[in-house]
Amino acid sequence: MKRLLSLFLCLIMVISLFTGCTKKEETSGDAAGSSDVIKIGVFEPLTGENGGGGLQELDGIKYANKMYPEVLGKKIELVIVDNKSDKGEATTAVTRLIEKDNVVAIIGSYGSGVSIAAGDIIKNAKIPAMGASCTNPMVTQGNEFYFRACFLDPFQGRVMANYALQQGAKTAAVIMQNGDDYSVGLGNFFIDAFKELTGDEKSIVDVSEFQVNDTDFNAILTNIKAKNPDVIFAPSSATTAPLIIKQARALGIECPIMGGDTWENPAVIDVAGDDAEGIVLSTFFDENDPATEEAKTFVTGYKAELAGKEPIIPAVAALGYDAYLLVRDAIERAGSTDGVAIRDAIAATKDFEGVTGVINFTEEGDADKNIAVIKTVKDGQFVYIDTVEVK
Repeated sequence: MKRLLSLFLCLIMVISLFTGCTKKEETSGDAAGSSDVIKIGVFEPLTGENGGGGLQELDGIKYANKMYPEVLGKKIELVIVDNKSDKGEATTAVTRLIEKDNVVAIIGSYGSGVSIAAGDIIKNAKIPAMGASCTNPMVTQGNEFYFRACFLDPFQGRVMANYALQQGAKTAAVIMQNGDDYSVGLGNFFIDAFKELTGDEKSIVDVSEFQVNDTDFNAILTNIKAKNPDVIFAPSSATTAPLIIKQARALGIECPIMGGDTWENPAVIDVAGDDAEGIVLSTFFDENDPATEEAKTFVTGYKAELAGKEPIIPAVAALGYDAYLLVRDAIERAGSTDGVAIRDAIAATKDFEGVTGVINFTEEGDADKNIAVIKTVKDGQFVYIDTVEVK
């Protein structure tokens, strides 16, 4: 009797173990087999210094999700978190997306600093991320799980240095935000390119840095005015840029003032007002020069979507749209929601026709792009100047 009881108990244990393993196998591994939705995380600055740009980028991602709502026969659910333009918040936001929300991929972020801060978490979790407009080289360096749809700051810095020279500038002053990876990185790439192109180590007459949350730039600008540069290059957020522009003009500084892609934001014109006239910036896309069939479709549809919300399509919205499409395309080609499989599919992307051009990726995970758009402000509107190709 005891032997029969022992055999019975052993049989129950074996059945329980087998059932437990089966359930574990069914709930782990490829998420595509266990849910009616596929979750893609989006971490963007929806508040804070870069909130304006983050919202523009998010709108492009949302529109892409509206146009292409499914993959592998399932609905794509966007899980959106706010990194608040803060590096610490960025790590918290990405950790939540991975550990709590179980996303299969991540899109973001506007702002290189927050993207860099989240990089190790993304790499260690082996969840692929697609940046839209984070341009600092360090975003993808040494991280095989981080990709991006935009050009890089070394390229952007050279484009603006070259443009300044073409307009007759022989000297320049540079203003950067201390601790901001984007601002400092782009500022230094401009400095290096300007010195090289002029052949004059003394062509940069002043380099100044300000602290986060600074609003008074009169001391910096008074010093720059005394050195009388031909141009000022001030890569900064859309929150800070109009303050620098207004205060420069108030001091009687008349030389051209230039910035990078973050300046293409209505807030710059709204706050700087008439002083924004004539500023120059580099950006990723212009709605009047669609490069692909996808771009033509996007321009028509997104203009209707904006419905007067903004006078032009923000370039970062186009990049957000492309970032979503790139991730979706990779999931489709991988036939899986496994992070490594999606990563491998992204890396193998070949001649993908996005809104911002045809996209291939370098070994570093960067979009192989060498074209930028230059714009100015005229009559209170961003106006196209030129499309520049640098080889």
